[in-house]
Amino acid sequence: IVNRFAVDAVTAATPLGIVKEGIKMGEPVSRLATKVPGLWDLFIGNRGGCLGETSVLMLLLGFLWLLYRRVISWHIPVVVMLSAFAFFGLHAFFVPEATPGPVFHLLTGGLVLGAVFMATDYTTSPMTQKGMVIYSIAIALLVFLIRIFGSYPEGMSFAILIMNAFVPLIDRVCKPHRFGEGRRG
Repeated sequence: IVNRFAVDAVTAATPLGIVKEGIKMGEPVSRLATKVPGLWDLFIGNRGGCLGETSVLMLLLGFLWLLYRRVISWHIPVVVMLSAFAFFGLHAFFVPEATPGPVFHLLTGGLVLGAVFMATDYTTSPMTQKGMVIYSIAIALLVFLIRIFGSYPEGMSFAILIMNAFVPLIDRVCKPHRFGEGRRG
């Protein structure tokens, strides 16, 4: 017998959206924590969200596969995630009632997806390691600013697009010296 009343899908706000709206309405972060899945559920993908960003575990496995196959280098994804963790961690330390913390921000939204699969695009990311670090820190800073001070709960795609516009400048500033070229004087 088939149950005609079974639920195939449920639509709801994403965890970032729930927290953003709750903070805007003045709810304490401790109460908002009961409205969103726990950190383990966020990590394994047992929650709602946009396609491709729900299981951080699978995204990290994809990251390791790309590293193993030498498709990408570790610089951009690792620096984006560490920088975002630092920015959200500092904010949680100084203003604890305004954010659920850095781990929550790493496990929600498209931060890991963007850091691993979008920011590492060959044609729109810097060529040098120094440039990659500058690019990555700037992406993390923009994500932090958009998520905390902007009206949009996410911010990763906007941050990548904005920083893609600055890649030629970053490449120009971080360009290595040509072999045999020395300083005069």
